[in-house]
Amino acid sequence: MRVAVLALLWGSTFLWIELALRGLSPLQVTFIRCVLGALVLTVACYATGRSMPRGVTVWRHIVVAAFFCNALPFALFSLGQQTVDSGLAGVLNSTTPIWSIALGLALGSERGLRPVRLTGLLLGFAGTIVIFAPWQTTGAIGWGALAILGAAASYAVAFTYMGRTLVRKGTPTISLSAAQLVAASGLTAVTMPVGGLRSVDPSATVVVAAVVLSVFCTAITFHLTYRIINDEGATSAAVVGYLLPVVSVLLGVVVLGEHLSVRVVLGMAVVLVGVAMTRRNAAPTAPAAPAAPAGAKSATGLPSPASPRR
Repeated sequence: MRVAVLALLWGSTFLWIELALRGLSPLQVTFIRCVLGALVLTVACYATGRSMPRGVTVWRHIVVAAFFCNALPFALFSLGQQTVDSGLAGVLNSTTPIWSIALGLALGSERGLRPVRLTGLLLGFAGTIVIFAPWQTTGAIGWGALAILGAAASYAVAFTYMGRTLVRKGTPTISLSAAQLVAASGLTAVTMPVGGLRSVDPSATVVVAAVVLSVFCTAITFHLTYRIINDEGATSAAVVGYLLPVVSVLLGVVVLGEHLSVRVVLGMAVVLVGVAMTRRNAAPTAPAAPAAPAGAKSATGLPSPASPRR
């Protein structure tokens, strides 16, 4: 259920970015979603009796994760969607699981890659090439699409890093997610003098889009992502990318009246088939930490599965 909710919220992100960009610069969109998202999660953190993480080591990991999971990809998506439709942005973001496999191969954590998964990896990249159509000299596919691909790859790096250094280390996920968005806000604030101080056009559409993007598509989505990484592993979080193109394309066509060419639809299909094949016979993720005694709180800040309150 939470995977479906995450896919719906995450997939709609590109629609709200598109609308927010009508009155805000890419850096302004990034900064607002980080700050408002951090505010929501910080309030939720203290409201549930938790506190911010302590210790230099954990904060160092949080800052690195904030860069790759929030500050960098948020900015790249906003920059990319100046020339790329929201539907196509969702399609390109669906390559995150493929980048995860490629990263695993590079780091040596992905061993014994079976033929079906290798074929899926190659198909995924082939589908991306079809979408880019480098043999064409016209079209909106260009640096904007490359920026979005970079954001998808950044997510893969972030999920792996978060899974290895932050989750299941004794810090509640609500505390981690709140702290990480606080760190991302600070990282983004540093870049605001470069294109982030221009005048804004605060129309009703822009304001609503910015608020929904910040609260639902950043704060709630980000915390759900942390929960899934904690419970099921980084790869499971990346696999939510399966459903993103469906949500983003449908919203783009229905709400924004976007048009997708047959070539892009074909490329999307190839990417999704490739991503699905990379999940065949995947190694199981490490099990979550044992449940606490009945009535105790888990690392997520909610009652543990053994609790009668579910």
